[in-house]
Amino acid sequence: MRRVVITGIGALTPIGNNVNDFWEAAKAGKSGAAPITRFDASLFKTKFGCELKDFDALDFIKKADARKYDRYTQYALIAVEEAVKNAGINFDDLNKNRIGVIWGSGNGGIETFQDQVKEFVEGNGVPRFNPFFIPKMIVDIASGVISIQYGLRGVNFTTVSACATSNTAIIDAFNHIKWNKADMIITGGSEAAITESAVGGFNAARALSLNNDNAETASRPFDITRDGFVMGEGAGAIILEELESAKRRGATILAEVVGGGMAADAYHLTGTHPEGEGAYLGMMAALEEAEIKPEEIDYLNVHATSTPQGDISELRAAVRLFGKDSKLSISATKSMTGHLLGAAGAVEAIICIKSIMENIIPPTINTTAMEPEFDGVFDIVFGESKKKEVRYAMNNTFGFGGHIATSIFKKYEE
Repeated sequence: MRRVVITGIGALTPIGNNVNDFWEAAKAGKSGAAPITRFDASLFKTKFGCELKDFDALDFIKKADARKYDRYTQYALIAVEEAVKNAGINFDDLNKNRIGVIWGSGNGGIETFQDQVKEFVEGNGVPRFNPFFIPKMIVDIASGVISIQYGLRGVNFTTVSACATSNTAIIDAFNHIKWNKADMIITGGSEAAITESAVGGFNAARALSLNNDNAETASRPFDITRDGFVMGEGAGAIILEELESAKRRGATILAEVVGGGMAADAYHLTGTHPEGEGAYLGMMAALEEAEIKPEEIDYLNVHATSTPQGDISELRAAVRLFGKDSKLSISATKSMTGHLLGAAGAVEAIICIKSIMENIIPPTINTTAMEPEFDGVFDIVFGESKKKEVRYAMNNTFGFGGHIATSIFKKYEE
């Protein structure tokens, strides 16, 4: 069986505009939540989110190119550039026919779509659409632009499974390399959904936190006072590579991918199964592929968005799988970054990879009154980072529609 390793990572997040800054902020328990500046949110029920800070895409992308790309594609290109540099790749030395891109986004160019429709309506119905409207808006364009940027002619497509999207992309990339359909794949996801339409839509669905007076502490997974998720934006990029390919070019191997499980709750349009049936099946499938036992997982980065139903169902699934007396360490890093929707899985995969590399588990912040059902269950890392040997790390992501994706990363060993 072909082994799949990670040789590069790139991140653009509300708590850091590169991997190092992101990781340092995560270890320090920094919140990325603040009042929304992207648009006037004064009339919205939710007036805050986790936006990128001190960031200008034009520092990375030419103005002429930026005009052609929605922000979600810009974010993708910037995170991928960091991952490629991090991996030390010179694509001209490699067979580009065997290198692909499997990227994820849950919403694609939602801002582009919103703005173009507004212009159409405000223009009294005169159909003066931007010639870049369609290519900026469609959800697959980021993967296409990444492949064009580097001349990569291998497998190229986009996954869409709501908030499980980029974890699904990682699993698909892992499978394609394992099945000998590629030697290297750029994978991950990006999202730029802090817009009037997305915030308004999630407010209507009663999914977002309304804790406007306490934005920094609004994302509080497992806390009895939690009232919804905090929307984030950004991108996470990961270079997956077949082991022998990585060795031939002298790459530094950061970690290994050993398992991926996908399942469905098959329960509700937006809500999770109360007992976490899909979550349990997804985690089980990932463990079976990795050929390891539940007790071998050292760290679980939970999906835990800070919603009343979702947090409970995931922990119930974890108790069923790992047992109440498990010493498993858990953290919910959305408490810091907010929920990056389709990009969440990739950003949290990077957390798992860095935890393996440095044997540090970043904290869950803001939680002060734990759900009584789970008080004292597991080693949930609250408040401050924890030093712990991490050989295996598991990453959970769930999406509207009942989509489940779980990936497992391992410390690399010859």
